[in-house]
Amino acid sequence: MSMTERSSEPHAADSHDLIRVLGARVNNLKDVSVEIPKRRLTVFTGVSGSGKSSLVFGTIAAESQRMINETYSAFVQGFMPTQARPEVDVLEGLTTAIIVDQQRMGGDPRSTVGTATDANAMLRILFSRLGQPHIGSPQAFSFNVATVRASGAITVERGARKAEKATFTRIGGMCVRCEGRGAVSDIDLTQLYDDSKSLAEGAFTIPGWKSDSFWTVRVYAESGFVDPDKPIRDYTKKELHDFLYGEPVKVKVDGVNLTYEGLIPKIQKSFLSKDREGMQPHIRAFVDRAVTFTTCPECDGTRLSEAARSSRIGGVSIADACAMQISDLAGWVRGLDEPSVAPLLGTLAHTLDSFVEIGLGYLSLDRPAGTLSGGEAQRVKMIRHLGSSLTDVTYVFDEPTIGLHPHDIQRMNNLLLRLRDKGNTVLVVEHKPETIVIADHVVDLGPGAGTAGGTVCFEGTVEGLRTGGTITGRHFDDRSTLKETVRTPKGTLEIRGADRHNLQNVDVDIPLGVLVVVTGVAGSGKSSLIHGSIPRGAGVVSVDQSAIRGSRRSNPATYTGLLEPIRKAFAKANGVKPALFSANSEGACPECNGAGVIYTDLAMMAGVATVCEECEGKRFQASVLEYHFGGRDISEVLAMSVVEAEEFFGAGEARTPAAHAILGRLADVGLGYLSLGQPLTTLSGGERQRLKLATHMAEKGGVYVLDEPTTGLHLADVEQLLGLLDRLVDSGKSVIVIEHHQAVMAHADWIIDLGPGAGHDGGRIVFEGTPADLVAARSTLTGEHLAAYVGS
Repeated sequence: MSMTERSSEPHAADSHDLIRVLGARVNNLKDVSVEIPKRRLTVFTGVSGSGKSSLVFGTIAAESQRMINETYSAFVQGFMPTQARPEVDVLEGLTTAIIVDQQRMGGDPRSTVGTATDANAMLRILFSRLGQPHIGSPQAFSFNVATVRASGAITVERGARKAEKATFTRIGGMCVRCEGRGAVSDIDLTQLYDDSKSLAEGAFTIPGWKSDSFWTVRVYAESGFVDPDKPIRDYTKKELHDFLYGEPVKVKVDGVNLTYEGLIPKIQKSFLSKDREGMQPHIRAFVDRAVTFTTCPECDGTRLSEAARSSRIGGVSIADACAMQISDLAGWVRGLDEPSVAPLLGTLAHTLDSFVEIGLGYLSLDRPAGTLSGGEAQRVKMIRHLGSSLTDVTYVFDEPTIGLHPHDIQRMNNLLLRLRDKGNTVLVVEHKPETIVIADHVVDLGPGAGTAGGTVCFEGTVEGLRTGGTITGRHFDDRSTLKETVRTPKGTLEIRGADRHNLQNVDVDIPLGVLVVVTGVAGSGKSSLIHGSIPRGAGVVSVDQSAIRGSRRSNPATYTGLLEPIRKAFAKANGVKPALFSANSEGACPECNGAGVIYTDLAMMAGVATVCEECEGKRFQASVLEYHFGGRDISEVLAMSVVEAEEFFGAGEARTPAAHAILGRLADVGLGYLSLGQPLTTLSGGERQRLKLATHMAEKGGVYVLDEPTTGLHLADVEQLLGLLDRLVDSGKSVIVIEHHQAVMAHADWIIDLGPGAGHDGGRIVFEGTPADLVAARSTLTGEHLAAYVGS
């Protein structure tokens, strides 16, 4: 065979152009097999809960990351999070996966946009080199580093031992008063107790603190530190200090050993460490009343010590630089001509340009990371990868269009295509037709959600999807129409002089009793207006997508309070106590402590979770499962989906109105497919938000604020959401929705549009009125896109 003949055959290395998945069974996937082309853009579609994330994140990305981790030495693996192998028969052709998901940035009070990217680290080095006066190393500009001084003797045990005197100083940039948080919290004592009464007369006004309660009130009354019969206002200085700030000490009350500690630390531990969202409404109201956050007076909210703020480059301190809008900061960095730090300036300018390019130029580096929306957090994570010279990487995106105005989606599409054109495989989980359209290959999962999903309904091109007859294909070109008539407001919520973040002294009247949509390009000030400026005490219930604090033992039944009436019903029917029907209490299987699985830790190898043999994963003792209610035991009830359970508790001998009402609300918000016992840690951002909405719907609050409720919703489910919003308004509630989805805008009674741009180009109201007027005027970006959408 001659050389020319041999070279015409394909090289063996080029035959691996597919990622092949065979027999995936993660979560609800039913033996799914797909072939995904490499170096192309593949979009995964399907209704919420159909198994998209299980396939893309739980199978492909998880296995890729696990295999990369295994290339490190055992020593290094010991420091890395361990992952079990996903349930799948064959995975071939995987490449390195980089996951860009919507997990909110950590809510740590010290985390900012600058610290979450590398921008702050580079700025600190810049100031430590060029800042005048010179105050120290880069640590001296970090608000996460406290200044430390120590001196003493140090003994080095080597050869002849001898003690040496050593002094140690580390200069940090943390503000001493607020410890780098930028805000100080004060607890309003008048909300905790009535100082004209004594403890014996019931001075405490803290919810749940009854005067005969052993653990709370009696510990104070019988501790011996204070006189229980003396009004609190007459306490001596020492008594008041012990009462409010006393260190924890053991005391005996009625022969029982209890811990006594001051009221302030006790309140901080018992109320302030809990997730505000998960609190009962009256407790949440108490916390909002009792705790006030004020800007730290010493550092003026910059988080930095006086020394760190005094060092300047050309009159600009590091606090000023972090407070600038990133697009302006990029210009300032370019203007610095300093050969000694040229490589640093180049990298810093590139990072800041990436912010601007991805549409986040309106942020500032000192913005707390916890205040970013899911979409913003996702785009901040993308910044690292934009300038990367890696190719043949698999990028995995989870709904990259979240938080993006139709105007911004085009820009995001260009970024995805650019990543693909560099020779990468791009996998995107997405619902918006504007992004599905650019796909080279589409995988549609379904047909339903939960147990009714988990199969591949269609693979092919976008054109094939349109005519393929799947739910996604049928709804692909759905367009909502404007309402014929809009509702009349029943009153207004007044916002006056709002100037938070980039708002420019905004005055607006939000109509009540109707469906109001607040819109505008990303960064125009929507969240600042609604979350930051609505007056306190307006009876507002806010529902967002932030993570729900809870362990893998938490599930929809525990979170919504549904388990309570179910346990009571079981207990009443069987004449036993309710605690038996809780897998976290007396009814738990003794072998696995009610977790249903037994975890075996294998040091640096991935731990193995095996189903508990004793209870077969049911989480309860065998004796508990002998108690039946309506012909089912408690584990069978927890395995039901919301829809099944709603039917079960709705009629017949298992009729339980309290449980049925909660299940009805869960079905209303489109979570009918969730099983009652599914761990909360497995829910997506949109599912978490809808779960919170279902929980809040029972409350008496008159004004609901929803932040992008269409997140994670399939086109077919958006109609159901609009029906739910209508029902909420018709039941007398006022609903304010921050949203970019044109179907929701078209359905609104009143639209408030912010803009015209982002950052300091935004922060003004550019339109308020009905959707029909907005479309007719076409005076704003939103108006143009909405007009095109409704085809007028």
